[in-house]
Amino acid sequence: MDHNALMDATNEPLVIVDVADDSRIAHVVLNRPDRRNALTGPMATELADAIEDINTRDDVSVIVLSGAGGAFCSGLDLREFNADPQPDWVRHFGSEWRRAHRALFDSDKIVITALERYAINGGAALAWAADLLVVGQSAFVQVGEIQQGMAAPMNLAWLRLRHSEAVTARIVLLGDRITGADLVSLGVAYESPDDHQVISAARALAERLAAHDPMGVRRVKTSLRRTGLDYDAATWFELAHAADPIAGRPIAPIAAVDR
Repeated sequence: MDHNALMDATNEPLVIVDVADDSRIAHVVLNRPDRRNALTGPMATELADAIEDINTRDDVSVIVLSGAGGAFCSGLDLREFNADPQPDWVRHFGSEWRRAHRALFDSDKIVITALERYAINGGAALAWAADLLVVGQSAFVQVGEIQQGMAAPMNLAWLRLRHSEAVTARIVLLGDRITGADLVSLGVAYESPDDHQVISAARALAERLAAHDPMGVRRVKTSLRRTGLDYDAATWFELAHAADPIAGRPIAPIAAVDR
């Protein structure tokens, strides 16, 4: 087993990467289970580093992204962002967060997200970043920025890349929870197994895809992106941010409604 745990200043792993010998599958785990894998600047940096590293590996053709502790990602860790004094990493979070998404956008690996319990706001953006989303029956995705007076650029960037305006509107304008079966019905999730089978279902799917010819995976995945969009990753995500009519104006988010 090739095990690479990325560490923060306290030597706690925030992102874990496991590649089993000869499997062609990289398991990438968000590892802040005590905070439901809520996002911080160090986690964004380590996720970006992990995906960039995997993208250079010829022995990997499938990435499985999941969260530790039985939940995927609860979004930004507002407690950490609003700490006093404010952490130094806050001012760099946006660029590091976009770097992680650019790495996923540019990856010639097939990306699967195994979504347990929930993916909220920033966590939802990681869910949409997957080529194939596996989500539990009672698990949900919530893009709730509209309730907080905020834009949702990364969610919009991925949703508009992969889905119609009508499907995107259903998700981002209501801001409510959408559970597994409805996500499949909308066409944004691949399958919705029983909650306790999410990880095993994602692994089975990964094993099926890893059996494909690696060069075939690289050629088809790269061609899929190039034939579907005229922009590179940096331009695409920049356009999503620039589309906000008050982009760049600092606004503190209000609490989202728990629906």
